[in-house]
Amino acid sequence: MRVFKCFLIFLLVLNLFNLTFSNLAIAQQKVISVQVYNSLQDYQKATGKKIDKFNEAPMLADLVKQGKLPPVEQRLPQEPLVVAPLEEIGQYGGTWRRVAVGVSDVGIISSRLTYENLVRWSADGKKVIPNVATRWKIEDNGRTFTFYLRKGIKWSDGQPFTAEDIMFWYRDVLLNKDLTPTFPVWLTVEGKPGKVEKIDDYTIRFKFDAPYGLFMQILAGPNALGITQYPAHYLKQFHISYTPKEKLETMTKEAGFQLWHQLFSNKQSWQNADCPKIWAWVITTPPPSSTVIATRNPYYWKVDTAGNQLPYIDRISFSIVENMEILNMRAMAGEIDMQFRHISWTNYTLFMENKDKGNYRVLKWTSAEGSNALLMPNLNHKDQVLRKLFENIDFRRALSLAINREEINQIAYLGLGKPRQAAVIPQCPYYKPEYEKAYAEYDPAKANQLLDKIGLTKRDKEGFRLRPDGKTLTVTIEYAPIFGPWTDVVTMVKKYWEAIGIKTLLKEESRDLFTTRAQAGELDIGIWTMDRCFTPLVEPLYWVPGMPSGTPPNNANEYWRWYRTGGKEGERPPEDIVKIYQLYDKAKSTTNETARTNYAHEIMRLNAKNLWVIGIVGVLPQIVIVKNNFRNVPEDAIQDWLQLTEGNTFPEQYFFKTK
Repeated sequence: MRVFKCFLIFLLVLNLFNLTFSNLAIAQQKVISVQVYNSLQDYQKATGKKIDKFNEAPMLADLVKQGKLPPVEQRLPQEPLVVAPLEEIGQYGGTWRRVAVGVSDVGIISSRLTYENLVRWSADGKKVIPNVATRWKIEDNGRTFTFYLRKGIKWSDGQPFTAEDIMFWYRDVLLNKDLTPTFPVWLTVEGKPGKVEKIDDYTIRFKFDAPYGLFMQILAGPNALGITQYPAHYLKQFHISYTPKEKLETMTKEAGFQLWHQLFSNKQSWQNADCPKIWAWVITTPPPSSTVIATRNPYYWKVDTAGNQLPYIDRISFSIVENMEILNMRAMAGEIDMQFRHISWTNYTLFMENKDKGNYRVLKWTSAEGSNALLMPNLNHKDQVLRKLFENIDFRRALSLAINREEINQIAYLGLGKPRQAAVIPQCPYYKPEYEKAYAEYDPAKANQLLDKIGLTKRDKEGFRLRPDGKTLTVTIEYAPIFGPWTDVVTMVKKYWEAIGIKTLLKEESRDLFTTRAQAGELDIGIWTMDRCFTPLVEPLYWVPGMPSGTPPNNANEYWRWYRTGGKEGERPPEDIVKIYQLYDKAKSTTNETARTNYAHEIMRLNAKNLWVIGIVGVLPQIVIVKNNFRNVPEDAIQDWLQLTEGNTFPEQYFFKTK
């Protein structure tokens, strides 16, 4: 019945809006960018206009009059970064209403809404630009990176942000085994960790033993968020290296923790309103409140082209609800000012029907999802029979060929996506059409032939194939339905796979349980979303088997352990995966863009050949709900975790238009 209803909705959408994936192809959409200037001088040089006066929000001006804040000129750095608003100079004030699914969902305040790395992606995602660092110097053939910090940036409590804060992050967090048991992969080259050193109060240097050609791109992404999130002057009081052990133990127990590093992590968390930040908004009403509030940072270090200190909006309010359905209902009712997170495009028709009543507009941003639902067979399964099957290239190809992607697209995705294999999106410089077409046609006859070729010819009394050990060949797909219509998708996949003789069980579970099982390698086949498809080498989770991340699943733990330990632990993978690891190392190291592109294409080619993960439908539009008076939001933008969207659109220049 659910599938049938989806099909009726699809027909309605098709008739009313005549939408097809071809005219929605993201390759045809234009991404409008916000322009930024590294300094006041750069802005004057580029435009001929001079910023010689600074302004501030009325709420801050009142605090200055009361003597509770220094004047805005003293709160800004020597060279504030200048943001040219997308549409127009904004107006101060207002509360940006958002809705979150659970407390952890509010955590995007520390990334997607407050994107303040040393360097960052430009709004169109095409280049790395200055941010906290005003400039940098690359030497020793890509081994040494020197960054010059923006002088005068202050934490939200008014204390200076300096190189010492970055050294604290490196020396006392990354190199402390209690806080960081394993040195991060992104800061290593050829298995050797990089080093960080302080040159002076506003100069920091990263040094590697080998060239690190991808370092600047990685610094612009989510892996490097933490570099600017450890205020040493505040956090030292909770660190074993700076506070007597007895005092720290007492503080730890009083806070309800057993170990000092648990207390430290809690105090550094976005949920701690006392921990200073350099973000546009900082938490002022933390959980367990059902409405979490973030309020403008009076020491934020960016201005607009009229000299107005950003952000324009006073507060962000996060209402915490139980599930996506409630969130989407609130969006339809006009109770969300701007949001794409958990806004389901399956509700597109309802959003369009209610937009006038709700006084909002519906935007379609470019999603960097290669496949909304990605099938990830466990290549290191503990059941040796299933493992041998999942490791068999013909078995994986059979699973892929048995799937009717066009039917799934029309029924589960309302015809808005594109049937395709797991592959990067067309805007990616590493895209080729053959990658998305590899074994993506619907050919159950060929799938059956491949299974017969493997030797899976015997059947049980229900018609399902038997494993080599005589048991019924059964696979379980586990999933947490949070980023798409995955229940409908897996229901259809079950039908296709059982049609070729593979008994398929479905197991829906909570995200927390799924994450635990996926990262422990307990699944047969997991479902996740294949994002990161615009700048994939920055974090190639889906192209380098086993690469871990904070999100599930991991389908090759033992292979990755072999790679990370230089073959001392884990299990040696098949030769094509060994090649992938070698190619990734080369792509990561080379400073030659042409060579990196060639390595990337070989990685994509090997993935298309082997299907270590299996795509279904991708390049869907990302629906964004925006109130009509909520301005400076681009009509289109690249939406991806690696671009930290909405952060890449500069939310600090969003505003409410009241006149």
